[in-house]
Amino acid sequence: MGRDPLLSKLPVTIISGFLGSGKTTLISKLVRHPAMNRVAVIINEIGEIGIDHDLVSMSSENVSLLSNGCLCCSVRSDLQETLRSLYSDRRAGRIPDFDRVVLETTGLADPAPVIQTLSTDMMLVAQFRFDGLVTLVDGAHGIETLAAQTEAVKQVSVADKLLITKSDLTNSSDLRKLKELLASLNPQASQQTVIQGVIDPSEILQLGLSTRQASEAYRRLFNSSINEHESSDLGREYNGRYLGLSPKRHPSGIETFSLTFTEPFKWDAFSSALELLTSIRGADLLRVKGIVNVEGRPLVIQGVQHIFHPTLELDGWPSENQNSRIVFIARKLRPDSILALFEASRNLQTPLSED
Repeated sequence: MGRDPLLSKLPVTIISGFLGSGKTTLISKLVRHPAMNRVAVIINEIGEIGIDHDLVSMSSENVSLLSNGCLCCSVRSDLQETLRSLYSDRRAGRIPDFDRVVLETTGLADPAPVIQTLSTDMMLVAQFRFDGLVTLVDGAHGIETLAAQTEAVKQVSVADKLLITKSDLTNSSDLRKLKELLASLNPQASQQTVIQGVIDPSEILQLGLSTRQASEAYRRLFNSSINEHESSDLGREYNGRYLGLSPKRHPSGIETFSLTFTEPFKWDAFSSALELLTSIRGADLLRVKGIVNVEGRPLVIQGVQHIFHPTLELDGWPSENQNSRIVFIARKLRPDSILALFEASRNLQTPLSED
């Protein structure tokens, strides 16, 4: 199948979370961890995370080299320029080599445009790949924040992993309610409690696709194993146990559901349906992930709102199940309507037989 297009690209992990969720504490602990010695961390302002006493030198105008080899870069222009400058300085030898990037967003930021930037800027697409979104949630005030702040709901809904901070400052009953609320918003994302920002970097890195090898891609894409025996009819029922998901509607209108199609697609039919869906309701497609059977070939699709990553063909099916399976995290969208759209596109690809 030729060269694996993901192997040479630098993975980018995004750290999100509403104001007061603990991002500063987490980043300040991460940059001191020995395992971060070949990681570039992009933050809003170096002084905010209190690392000045660990600085060894200023490698360039906006980049600081820590004693453990971790690079800290402050954003003083737009994200594209910051990433381009980092890559250029790395290639020219002006800063030490690094293998991945961790990017912290501001507390009020919608992470979707950041993910989209990594998929649409051609200069960045050639060198970087989106590896995963980690969202921090305040364990003591998360329920109130999610009820009042739409930005916080969006940050949770599109995350690949949720870190619950300040769990030591709340009681077990409230913590359980928060976890249930998070699961209703984003049941696919794994949850982990973090106290005082202490976490092993391996817990939040390598969440996404790193290769097109089938078994690895399968596990990374869905963050869990799929029970093959429970997924066969979900495309028509959409309330089964596929991926452990069942449609749960939050007052915000956000719902997670998955669709299964037993018949293969032709690419023109599938892509046309997807294009129509995104053109009409792209703003409400918070996150889409799936493996699609296109004339027998397993293609991975991933998208955030209007923007989809370049389609990746796996080197083989991860199991005997060759059904198309697509997971949606969407706002105020009916699963049966989306199902009907894709079914119609697949039916239209087959001409009527002549009597």
